[in-house]
Amino acid sequence: MEKNESQEETDIKRTMKEHYLNKKLVSSELGDLFSNYLGDSLFCCVYEHHLQVVQDDEIKKFIEFALNISKKHLRAIEEIFTKEKIPIPVGFGEQDIRKEAPRLFSDVFMVFYITEMARAGFETYGSALSTSFRNDIIEYFETGLNDTISTYKQGINLLLSKGIDISHPEIPYPNKVDFIEKESFISVIAGKTRPLTALEIKQLQLNLNTNTLGKALMIAFSQIASSEELRSYFQEGSQLAEKQITELGQILLKDMLPSPKIVDSHVTDSTISPFSDKLLLYHTVLSNGVGIQNYGSAMSKILRHDVHLAFASLSVGIGKYVNTGTNLMIKQGWLEEPPTSADREKLAKNHSSK
Repeated sequence: MEKNESQEETDIKRTMKEHYLNKKLVSSELGDLFSNYLGDSLFCCVYEHHLQVVQDDEIKKFIEFALNISKKHLRAIEEIFTKEKIPIPVGFGEQDIRKEAPRLFSDVFMVFYITEMARAGFETYGSALSTSFRNDIIEYFETGLNDTISTYKQGINLLLSKGIDISHPEIPYPNKVDFIEKESFISVIAGKTRPLTALEIKQLQLNLNTNTLGKALMIAFSQIASSEELRSYFQEGSQLAEKQITELGQILLKDMLPSPKIVDSHVTDSTISPFSDKLLLYHTVLSNGVGIQNYGSAMSKILRHDVHLAFASLSVGIGKYVNTGTNLMIKQGWLEEPPTSADREKLAKNHSSK
């Protein structure tokens, strides 16, 4: 009897797997695969440049590891799209790399960059996995998440071995269980605030790390962009990141907690671009989009009103900056259209005109 039940369960699982394999991709799966393809094609270009100029052998192996993962992801998505008869996105490739360009960043910065990109990938892959339904798509995003975990672990360990610690500050362990009794826990009363909670410190530190990386990238991009319009845009991004770093850092300093070190010195003085302007601009829009996502997540976990308001105010500035960048991409004809739902009104008009 137990054997029959076991066989029945196996048959059900096989039937479900066949059902989902024969289903078309749903909107969430299609959108996430498209976005993932553009991102990994961009990272392949960045890592290719890093490999051409890196000097440290340990860091070179780490970059090769990250590059191979991104290439693996691209091949997997190409196979899915080909099977589904979906056009493979243009993304980024050889046309977006300038192979003879000198290094733009130090070796250590390359590790910091890859590690931060991996950390951002946790949310990307986790979100995609949570809205996938076909078994092959679930398996793809599960693999992507595991690859990201492996990259992150290698990155933080390699940074530590090079003397760079990006961990968050320590705070005292609680010595008893307590409950909040006063509204002052979330409000500023008579100019006084309570100490930051562990999660508030986490969100401040996390977003400071993101802006520290962002500022360095914007400084580098402003040096190498070919047009005055883009150089000005990237300079504005550097100033915006500096504002974020200052305001969020001051909140930590009031609690006598350290703020992350600026990594501007890891940007070289090269003015020769290793990348196309299209890649620079898309990278900027993509990174700031992740920043908005991070701020939204932070606001959902912060209880102190003044810190919450700081994140809300700063996110508005990032939103405006992303909108400007998106318009610049459209203006240049660089924004690849993502999968969209059917335009029913247009279809009806076309049908009636026949």
